[in-house]
Amino acid sequence: MENNFTFDDGIEPGGLRTRHEIKLLVCYLLSNVDEKITRSQLCEIALDKGLANYFEINQAVSELIENGSVVSDFIECEEYLGVTEKGKASTKTLEVQLPRSVREKAINAAIKMLTLAKRKRENKVEVEKLESGGYHVTFTMEEMMKLTIYVADEMQVETVTNNFYDDPIKLYSGIIASLTV
Repeated sequence: MENNFTFDDGIEPGGLRTRHEIKLLVCYLLSNVDEKITRSQLCEIALDKGLANYFEINQAVSELIENGSVVSDFIECEEYLGVTEKGKASTKTLEVQLPRSVREKAINAAIKMLTLAKRKRENKVEVEKLESGGYHVTFTMEEMMKLTIYVADEMQVETVTNNFYDDPIKLYSGIIASLTV
């Protein structure tokens, strides 16, 4: 069994320190998430939670592709990853070697990231800089709502955009409740 230790830059206490563990994490994530994940999303999940080093994740993915445990598919210049039956079988047998906290952090981060990506596909934010200063920010929820507001600066643009993507239904429900009560 390979147990070569990896670089630990960026890895938090409890993070993964061997290539074997990182490969298990990759296969575990790909096996337990309903959608294909891009390589960059996979890296972001692991890095955000301090689970593994960027270079080691990429090396582990490349090795998993080489040994047939993971497949890679390019769609619009983005590399999407999926787990093969071989990768799923290994994961079922070996996933208990990954600490439960690591598995939970990874799955929760993946779900959050995929939910945000779906919200960004289904909802739109357009920003228009005004000559007189400030910005018009237009929020669009397909076939439900289109709302334009004025904000004073770029920081407010970023704040309202992030809040909208965090929960677009909350904005819609709040407006409907205010108008109908």
